[in-house]
Amino acid sequence: MNIIKLQQLLQKAFLEDLGEGDISSQTIFSSADTAEGTFTAKEPGIICGLEVMQEAYRMLDEAIEIECAQEDGDIVDEGTIIAHASGPVASLLSGERLVLNLMQRMSGIATLTYHAVKALDSDHTRICDTRKTLPGLRMLEKYAVRCGGGFNHRLGLYDGVMLKDNHITHVGSITKAVEKAKSNIGHMVKIEVETENEEQVKEAVKAGADIIMFDNRSPDEVKDLVALVPEHITTEVSGGITLETLPGYRDTGVDYISLGMLTHSPRALDISFNLKGGNK
Repeated sequence: MNIIKLQQLLQKAFLEDLGEGDISSQTIFSSADTAEGTFTAKEPGIICGLEVMQEAYRMLDEAIEIECAQEDGDIVDEGTIIAHASGPVASLLSGERLVLNLMQRMSGIATLTYHAVKALDSDHTRICDTRKTLPGLRMLEKYAVRCGGGFNHRLGLYDGVMLKDNHITHVGSITKAVEKAKSNIGHMVKIEVETENEEQVKEAVKAGADIIMFDNRSPDEVKDLVALVPEHITTEVSGGITLETLPGYRDTGVDYISLGMLTHSPRALDISFNLKGGNK
C-alpha cells in the first residue's frame, strides 16, 4: 500500500470528520486522561485495514500505541480480538469512527472476495475486481480484494486500454479501435476488448487484442468462446455473475472472472471498539 497516498487519504478524511476538533471529547477529557481499549470482531470474516488503523492513529496522536493481535487477511470468528489500543482517551475516541468505518468496509470487501474465491473453487480461474469503487477509496478497496484472495484488474483508466462497446461503436469496429490504440500506446500497455458474441471474439483475436472479455455470457457460452481464443491471449468474463452462479464457471477455462459486486455492494463487517470499563 502506498504510504503517501494513504496519508493523503486519511488527512482528507480527518478534515471532513474532525473539522476544528472533536468538541465532545475535548470538553470532557484533558490531555492527561488516558485509556485502553480493544477492537473486536462481532461476526466471522476476513479482517483487513490494520495498517490503515495504525497509520490513522499515528497521524492523529503519536502517543497512541497499537498492538495488533491479527494480520490483514486473517480469518476471524465472532469475539476475536483484533487489536489493542492505548493512549490519550480523547484521541482514541476522536479517531474511533474513522478507523472503524474504513476497517469495516475493507474487511467486508475482503470477506466477500474470500467467499467468491471459495464459491468458484478453481485452480485456474482467478477472481478479480473492477473500477466500481467508491471515489477516493480505490487503493484501500483493491487492497482488501487482495487480502480476500482475489486479484486486481486495472487500477484506473491510466494503466490499461479497455475497449468497450461505446468505444467500438463510435470508431466503427473492433479492428479499427485496436489499430488506433496500438498506434498511440507503448509496447508495455495491454489492450483488452469487450465482446458479446462469436463474431466479435474472432475479430478481436485477428486484431491482436491482448485480453478478450466476454460480456454477460453464460457458462456454456463462455466455454464455447474460450475455445476460439489462442492460449497466448488472456480471457475474462464479466457481468451478472453472483456467488450463486459462480460455480457454473469453474470448468469454462476462462482465465479471470471480474466481479463489480466485490467493491460496489459489500456488507461491512461488524467490528467494535470498547474502552476498558465501558460498554458500547
